[in-house]
Amino acid sequence: MQTKNVLRRMKVFKFVAVLLFCGSISHASAQQAAAPAHKDQVTQALPPPGAYKIDPRHSFAYFSAWHHLVGRVRGRFDKVTGTITVSPDPAACSVDVTIDVSTISTQVARRDEDLRSPAYFDVEKFPTMTYQGRGIRRVTADQWQMDGSLTMHGVTKVVPFTFKFNGLFSSSKPDQPARAAFHGTAATKRAQFGIGARDNLQEVGDSTAPDVEIEIDVEADAIPQTP
Repeated sequence: MQTKNVLRRMKVFKFVAVLLFCGSISHASAQQAAAPAHKDQVTQALPPPGAYKIDPRHSFAYFSAWHHLVGRVRGRFDKVTGTITVSPDPAACSVDVTIDVSTISTQVARRDEDLRSPAYFDVEKFPTMTYQGRGIRRVTADQWQMDGSLTMHGVTKVVPFTFKFNGLFSSSKPDQPARAAFHGTAATKRAQFGIGARDNLQEVGDSTAPDVEIEIDVEADAIPQTP
């Protein structure tokens, strides 16, 4: 009788031990599975080093301008081109973007023609605007900032540009270049570029705050390195 009790207790002990062992394995596996995701979030703050060519078919530049200080006029530019260079050294990262100003659209044809006229962008004399910069600094875990030069309407000013790397396309085929996506924002004052004197006098007044916000979404393909 005593022997049977001992055997019964041994079986219960083994059963409990197996449960604890299996539980510890499951917990360790869950921790191991979670670790790479955290690592990926850290390492994916920028795409792999190299040059990336902006795809104008999948890149968009938007703007929002104050209208009489209480309203906003929103619009976009339909052609964005350029190159983004990524380096392990943040000081060596660079951006060179060109926007075709004649492709401006605010969904109102008459207003678009006015914006293309000498009263605003004067696209016949200044058909493009550019943003060029070198060197970035980290501002948050996934955001960077660059002090680049914005050239518009024949005037060049330093405008801080904040951007985020959204990731690489997982659907790219082995024979296709890697495709990276970025989202960026900036703000400036149109009077600094000699644009919209009528608005600056009647609407914006003496305010020194930025009255134009810029937002850009870019997809860019890695440029193959030459041997």
